[in-house]
Amino acid sequence: MEELLDPVLGQVRVFLMPDDNKPRKLKYNLGHPRLLTFGGAYSNHVRAVAEAGRRHGIDTIGVIRGEEHLPLNPVLAHAVACGMTITYLDRASYRLKHTEEVRARLRERWGRDVAILPEGGSNAAAVRGCAELPAEIPVDYDVIACPVGTGGTLAGISAGLPEGRRALGFAVLKGAGFLAGEVERLQREAYGRVWSNWSINLDYHFGGYARSTPTLDRFIAKFRVEGIYVAKMLYGLLDLARRGAFAPGTRIVAVITGQPSTPVAECGAPTGFDSGEPRWRR
Repeated sequence: MEELLDPVLGQVRVFLMPDDNKPRKLKYNLGHPRLLTFGGAYSNHVRAVAEAGRRHGIDTIGVIRGEEHLPLNPVLAHAVACGMTITYLDRASYRLKHTEEVRARLRERWGRDVAILPEGGSNAAAVRGCAELPAEIPVDYDVIACPVGTGGTLAGISAGLPEGRRALGFAVLKGAGFLAGEVERLQREAYGRVWSNWSINLDYHFGGYARSTPTLDRFIAKFRVEGIYVAKMLYGLLDLARRGAFAPGTRIVAVITGQPSTPVAECGAPTGFDSGEPRWRR
């Protein structure tokens, strides 16, 4: 596990843990013959579901926000190559995808036996998968940090923490106060209780999902990290360390969920941790 070295950290130590959380979220969601999920046109969650369907012999359906555009972009083309059936919902209907009315229409079309996985993959089963992450960390630590898009990864990490450790999430959305309620809901659905060992910082969204600023752009270029999720978390950690938010000697594990891939301008709305493999070297 590589350590992030920067003078601003002082006596705070930050260790970088590469972890593609998409397989974790899917691990306990794959016991169905047919799986339907949602995402934007560049959703790596949709891609991950398609790949899992191919590996495990599961029929998969990807419900994509907006209208069809041909030729398919590389993400959707890959999903189709994996055997996924792609369909589309107009944006008004997509905003109502969580309602029973829309779900009933989808089941009528795709079969009563279809399992519906939410956008980003965050549900009780996903939380149980993400809860396995803390036990795999090979270094001593006080805090685990992660970006937060839908809340599932943070909910799971918190549930899997040893006594005395805490989890710190960095919201990548503007106006994300609702995420605390989402984490609580997910923990209740997965375990019937809520942990108090986590918090979400709302101050480093840089204007909102897939938004950036010149300051964040310079940070991304310096550290060569994925910009929608990872850069905001790492910038937040360094800034908080600079401000003295962590006691000297605090050891932080930062979960690196993605690498530079899809240009920010091509991303339309959060679909969970939609990113690829980690990169963090200067």
